[in-house]
Amino acid sequence: MKENECPLYSSKIMLSIGDALEAVNGKWRIKIITALLDEPKRFKKISNLIDGITDRMLSIELKKLEINLLVQRTSKYSSQAEYELTDHGRSLKPLIMELMNWGKLHREKVIGKQEVL
Repeated sequence: MKENECPLYSSKIMLSIGDALEAVNGKWRIKIITALLDEPKRFKKISNLIDGITDRMLSIELKKLEINLLVQRTSKYSSQAEYELTDHGRSLKPLIMELMNWGKLHREKVIGKQEVL
């Protein structure tokens, strides 16, 4: 085996995958990141874009995304806070696009061809 090759079951690979999953873990974080891909948004706009998320849960998840350096909160005044992706957060865009494409294929395979957005 070459020096830069690593089997998928190695502890380094598993650690890296675990770190990635921890950063975007849960039902809401990828959706929040996706909502912020095009431009910064205020809290209420993010809340309106994500069906089913409560304000409390959005607040918790935004804080976790900030801790993971994926989102930053900016504000001139506390009532005018905006959230935007950091460069590190924007680096997830190709992954999110691939996940979206896979999700479409998966939906077709599992429930058949239907109108998919």
